[in-house]
Amino acid sequence: MANLDWHEGRSDLSSLRLLEAAPESEGIDLAAVRLYRLARVRAEMAKRDIAAVILSDAVNIRYTTGTRNMQVFSSRNAPCRYLLLTADRSILYEFSGCMHLVDNFETIDEVRPAMTASFVAAGRHIVERERSWAANMASTIKELVGSGATIGLERMNAGAAIALAGHGFRIVDAQEPVEMARAIKSDEELKCIRTSLRATERAVEDLRKAIKPGLTENELWSVFHQSIIAQNGEYCETRLMSSGDRTNPWFQESASKVIGENELISLDTDIVGCHGYYSDFSRTFHAGPGKPDEAQKDLYKTAYEQVHHNMGILRPGLTLREYSEEAWEIPPPYFANRYYVSGHGVGLTGEYPYLYHRADYQDAGYDGVLEPGMTICIESYIGEEGGKEGVKLEQQVLITEVGIELLSEYPFDADLLAS
Repeated sequence: MANLDWHEGRSDLSSLRLLEAAPESEGIDLAAVRLYRLARVRAEMAKRDIAAVILSDAVNIRYTTGTRNMQVFSSRNAPCRYLLLTADRSILYEFSGCMHLVDNFETIDEVRPAMTASFVAAGRHIVERERSWAANMASTIKELVGSGATIGLERMNAGAAIALAGHGFRIVDAQEPVEMARAIKSDEELKCIRTSLRATERAVEDLRKAIKPGLTENELWSVFHQSIIAQNGEYCETRLMSSGDRTNPWFQESASKVIGENELISLDTDIVGCHGYYSDFSRTFHAGPGKPDEAQKDLYKTAYEQVHHNMGILRPGLTLREYSEEAWEIPPPYFANRYYVSGHGVGLTGEYPYLYHRADYQDAGYDGVLEPGMTICIESYIGEEGGKEGVKLEQQVLITEVGIELLSEYPFDADLLAS
């Protein structure tokens, strides 16, 4: 079989359910998703006696209200839109000329034009702009919750935060209540997650079929990206796909390197997909036209073992410390190049909690509890320090009342697992 047809001609995936197209919003109550998430944030605020939060992270605004606007741009240019949320009031300060984008959202009580307090927007008048921003925000907050309240704040210029504190408020970090809110998914959210994953799995299959030696990594990556966008996914948060010697060490994004014959190609999806939900799983393929060699198969089977051992210990009520103690012990040849975490939470993007390797827990870890409704990604990267290639694998799962449910269904490579 010619190189061009080697992957296209494989039929082992053609009948799988995960590759069947489905309407993006079929059976999903998106209003219920938005209202659930808004209530979650307010409940976490109340637990901490936080009277109001000001959110400027584009993903956190999306989580809390369901609204989005140029998500990558507004993340990079924060604060160009921000949300003021209290126990009974939701005011979105929207980017210039964009106030119409939030019409008819049940999560927004009022929309106002944002005052962009950044140096790019204000130039040498930045200090005056920050003080004006703080004065206007303080006036509104005092009307809603009174003076001296505890206010949660994120991603504001230091000058704006200092100026706001000067109006008599107690300023705390808003990350904790929002992250803890995001951690537990509703049934309707899980429908969104599954929809996002199915679309991403189809894109990975499009990429797999397009593999052939002679393509550049970027040419192959463009197949994946095009498929994501065509299926109404939103954007690729990273470009973590590499081939051959660029698979070791990990975290080398796609480049103009030409894919060689019989090289490994490793991919981490990192997709903000349908409904804004993250599809995060990893696979490694073989470029062909020959079969994987024993060294490639050993790397793959070792990564497979790590992922499945660590999936096997997940259960509701497991503490993060217990997870680290029970987690797969990385063999010495692969320890230096280990992935930076053993697992992590996932929702609209990567999120709380981080699950640390046993060896890293003492220095980096923190405790907590895995609860039903959490969605977790279990990670593996296996590649020797100074080695020729490496393998990246990852699965996305749901913590249930009795164990786990696998969410990412894209199959593993039978040739790389073969004895």
